[in-house]
Amino acid sequence: MAIRNAGDRVTHAQYGHGTVSSANEYHTVIDFDEHGKRTFVSPRVVLTDSMVPAPEKPVRAKRAPARKKQVAASS
Repeated sequence: MAIRNAGDRVTHAQYGHGTVSSANEYHTVIDFDEHGKRTFVSPRVVLTDSMVPAPEKPVRAKRAPARKKQVAASS
């Protein structure tokens, strides 16, 4: 069992190509190109090295700051 490093590109039989987000002796988290993040039990997951480069992730627009509510002045 080889523990992968964060940033390694791998291929999984069911989910395809992905990038290792984190890994330790218990869990491996992979962000797959087409299926999002998945967590696997490290000793049981079967992965192969991938030579396919990671796709560009779309840049999400920043959320506008919340407006403060105006308090009505009492007469």
